[in-house]
Amino acid sequence: MRRRSLLLAALPAGLVTLAGCGDDSSGSGNEEASPSASAPSAAPPPKIVDGPLPAITAGKEFGEKPTVAKGSGEPSKNLAVRTVIAGNGRTVAEGDFVQAHYLGQIWDSAKVFDNSYDRKTPLLIQLSQGSVIDGWRYALAGKKAGSRVETAVPPTWGYGKDGNSQAGIKGTDTLVFVIDVQETFNSKSSVKGEKVPQDDAALPTVGTNTDGKEPSVKVPKGDPPKKLVSAYVLEGDGAAVKKDQTVLVQMVGVVWKGGEKFESTYARKSLNQFALPQMEQVLKGVAQGLTGKKVGSRVLLVVPPDLGYGDTPPGGDVIKKDSTLVFSVDILAAM
Repeated sequence: MRRRSLLLAALPAGLVTLAGCGDDSSGSGNEEASPSASAPSAAPPPKIVDGPLPAITAGKEFGEKPTVAKGSGEPSKNLAVRTVIAGNGRTVAEGDFVQAHYLGQIWDSAKVFDNSYDRKTPLLIQLSQGSVIDGWRYALAGKKAGSRVETAVPPTWGYGKDGNSQAGIKGTDTLVFVIDVQETFNSKSSVKGEKVPQDDAALPTVGTNTDGKEPSVKVPKGDPPKKLVSAYVLEGDGAAVKKDQTVLVQMVGVVWKGGEKFESTYARKSLNQFALPQMEQVLKGVAQGLTGKKVGSRVLLVVPPDLGYGDTPPGGDVIKKDSTLVFSVDILAAM
């Protein structure tokens, strides 16, 4: 049985995984039309065919907002998938988190019901049943990061017979998506930043391996610092994380006193994804320590009790009252 993250168990229900949320500041009002808004599905795996698919008439380069022609004739009852641009990154697999820009429109009318390009924020979502429409799961599995994929999704593997009335999608509509797969992440992912000297003997040291294996966290014997420590171990070159974003991370957590481990995404083989505003309600030090750090970095966090669990630790016997906590966090992505 897979062990649940102790860290995420303390978050309010419904606030742990926010992969399907759009950028609220965009004013798009279309977050329910995104491919994450999936109706429960028990549909069998589709037969995948190579067409028909409408032409992409403009925005033909990877990362450019595409313009897609109206569908011609009747769409296939199967899942049509075409690799428009072949990437050479890591292969996408079921259960991975995928970061992608996309545009979705209706086959019969060419009406665009959602796109991430205008929001200038790619979607970060897990390819798993219930997290994304099944058409995406099957269309993207086996593709490589850096690829542009076009797919025509019949209702069976889209929004089902009920459609999505808010987006103007009927239960009979076949949907056309163009998807630019920027990156894919799984439990073996690691950041690749530049090493930063760890020369303060009063602070823990963190391993700098980038092979996807759990880095070591060695806590010194002295007293912990009284204030929050947030320091690069490996410094990436991505954008700085904003305080209102959702992050996807690999992480290890230990208690300063004794160095006992209470959290490891590596051991669970499951990445953590959380919104920083919600993490602020539970572990202020984690939210504050990651804010401003660059995506693609490994960060050492030392969280004092007043920014941690204080005198109300979570269940279990690892974290005691007024414990100082130490984390190694790989910031894989932010949305």
